Amino acid sequence: MSLDGSYYLVLAAVLFTIGGIGLLVRRNVLVMFMCIELMLNAANLTFVTFSRMLNDIGGQSLVFFVLVVAAAEVVVGLGIIVAIFRRRADATADDLNVLKG
Repeated sequence: MSLDGSYYLVLAAVLFTIGGIGLLVRRNVLVMFMCIELMLNAANLTFVTFSRMLNDIGGQSLVFFVLVVAAAEVVVGLGIIVAIFRRRADATADDLNVLKG
């Protein structure tokens, strides 16, 4: 049994919506990072779905670039988050002025 591409697109839209709402509602920086990663994975699912529907490899190769950007974001972002949490364990996204020297 094969599923139609619209099911995957609806799933990607639901995942992207959950990530967007979580990013706007939550103030914990780690949860916000997880929501951003969820949104990037939803975009990857969309790229792969359209690539498969159109029989083109371009969307699948674009997924690799998105994954590289996501990995770089995690490396830089987690470094900043660790620096903030070392100063204050209860830091939120509104406390970015903690990093001022």
